[in-house]
Amino acid sequence: MSLPVLVVLVVFGIALSVAAVHFTGGTTNATLAGAGQALARFAEDFPDEKPGTVRLTADNHAAFLDLGPRRCGIVHSIGDCFLTRIVSPHDILALVREGNVVSLRPNDFTWKGGRFVFADEADALAIAAALQGRDQIRKAA
Repeated sequence: MSLPVLVVLVVFGIALSVAAVHFTGGTTNATLAGAGQALARFAEDFPDEKPGTVRLTADNHAAFLDLGPRRCGIVHSIGDCFLTRIVSPHDILALVREGNVVSLRPNDFTWKGGRFVFADEADALAIAAALQGRDQIRKAA
């Protein structure tokens, strides 16, 4: 088989694979239908925890669950699945709150954190207060 034909076949095969993944839902981001779904998803991984208040982000891609003093559960969409974590102030390397936005970076190499936009600034304040540690939080100017 000639090299140009082989190159065309390989390129076509890769393009076909990418298209198949895309059209079967592989490139969609999961969203939470509401607080109930966030609680149910969190309970799958942490059945012994008893979450309180659930704060959904404005895009419904993440939820923060109150787990008591200075502990927070997180349900965050990654692709078409959800990642769950329990975090406390000692798990956070950096946390910045700007109005209704909380940006956090945990010391967990398996999850880089992110920028979370809430519909209400009070939710962002509550999350920042629950996760603030010594010199970790600052309000952006």
